[in-house]
Amino acid sequence: MRVELDTYHVKLDARDAKAGANYMNSQLIKMEAILGGFSEGIALDDRGYVSEGSGENIFLVNGGKLITPPLGASILPGITRDSVIQIAREMGIEVIETSIQRSALYLADEVFFTGTAAEITPIRSVDRITVGSGKRGEMTARLQEEFFKVIKAERPAPSGAEWLTFINASGEKNSNGLSDR
Repeated sequence: MRVELDTYHVKLDARDAKAGANYMNSQLIKMEAILGGFSEGIALDDRGYVSEGSGENIFLVNGGKLITPPLGASILPGITRDSVIQIAREMGIEVIETSIQRSALYLADEVFFTGTAAEITPIRSVDRITVGSGKRGEMTARLQEEFFKVIKAERPAPSGAEWLTFINASGEKNSNGLSDR
């Protein structure tokens, strides 16, 4: 996925996210990105730090650490974001929630989006600058693999949490708590 940083539209504070006009920011970010020949845009917060995509949370990998903006960076607290953080910690990956300067995206080893629709989507370039090798990175691949195992009920969620609700005729689960599908 090719993305661009959108410096014209600042994301409003996430506490106001239910107000209809706040969705306009996301629409403008997406429209501007498409007009510029990109698949998606990345918003900056009111302080000029990386916030999120138009409908996704963002992560970067640098030096083996997983870095994402904190909840105070005008982001929505995504369920998939939280899931990736939990899976990463379970895998022994250090997760850092901190303000991210725009230049950090250009220098990152890997960058990816998370979201209900995006799931875990690698980003190959930002502002036409190739991220890492320009392909899905090793950590992104490992996180995708574990994430998909959980959502396909091939393994339990971190800490044995109930992430899935099974609906079937028998309602039965096998001995490890997973569906017999």
